[in-house]
Amino acid sequence: MRRSRLSRILMMLATAALLGVLLPTVASAQAAPVVTVSESYSGLESLGAGFVYEGWLIIDGAPVSSGTFSIDGSGAVVPITTPTIPNAADATTFVLTIEPSPDPDPAPADTHVLAGDFVNGIASLTIDHPAALGTNFSSATGSYIVATPTTSDTTDEYSGIWFLELPGGTPPPGPSLNLPTLPAGWNYEGWTVAGGTPISTGTFTSVSGADDFGGFSGPDAAPPFPGEDFITNAPAGLTFPRDVSGYPVVISVEPFPDDSPAPFALKPLTGQVPNPVVTGANVSNPLAFNPDNLSGTITITAGCPLPVPFEPEIAFTGADSDELAMLAMLLIALGALAVFGQRRFANQI
Repeated sequence: MRRSRLSRILMMLATAALLGVLLPTVASAQAAPVVTVSESYSGLESLGAGFVYEGWLIIDGAPVSSGTFSIDGSGAVVPITTPTIPNAADATTFVLTIEPSPDPDPAPADTHVLAGDFVNGIASLTIDHPAALGTNFSSATGSYIVATPTTSDTTDEYSGIWFLELPGGTPPPGPSLNLPTLPAGWNYEGWTVAGGTPISTGTFTSVSGADDFGGFSGPDAAPPFPGEDFITNAPAGLTFPRDVSGYPVVISVEPFPDDSPAPFALKPLTGQVPNPVVTGANVSNPLAFNPDNLSGTITITAGCPLPVPFEPEIAFTGADSDELAMLAMLLIALGALAVFGQRRFANQI
């Protein structure tokens, strides 16, 4: 009876040894925690056809897309793609860009709108983060004159807006805008609005040079500064020459490539032409700083792992094979000892 009990004890020890090798392997196969990335934004506007917003998590120094979305007419986020990112909790920074759609390039575009660093799983997004535009434009100042230097006709002097100044009314003119240098992917653009229709004066990157547009101006040479006369080639529904008295004047920040013929959401300088207007190269009209309202919050949370069926798949590595060989030898020895003990006990009977 004692021999039989000894055999059972030996077999229990062998089973315990086997479980000691297998259980750690099975436990390591359990599911990882579920990681959720939540995004909320304020102030973003709808983009033009062929463009979307895209979020990027910076993980180990490399961008990983968190998905694309658009903004509907009410300002709500409309998700387009929502990829799963198992290692999202490792992200250090979040960047929001404007991307073409379809996008042939898997890397982020230069048009970084918002960015923020993660602190305890939360990133507060701003335009002045170094990974976005790098400025909030609070230092921007400017003015403009109402004049038509591209035409000698004195009856249309109220039909031009130029971002220059002529101190004392004598040449040479100088720049009237003080704007921070923009990173790649962005341009400045001047605007006025007539009858609800935005009219561009042209895009530019330097306040001391001509902009890229002169399609509305007259036949004479234009000054080498941003601005436009509204003399010819009026957009549909408008007539030129156009008296700009009482019209708004705006300097916007535009993505490049531009997603829309309308002004982008960032408008750091705004003003309004006086009515009645005073014309002349020596009459400057001020532009005021217009704070942006673009922001966002990204939250990363790790929840409990989802339950998974118990389906152990055991694969022994090179290190495990030595332990398995020793276990096999132990089992053989214990089994032989148990058999030997049972036979001796039977012979004694």
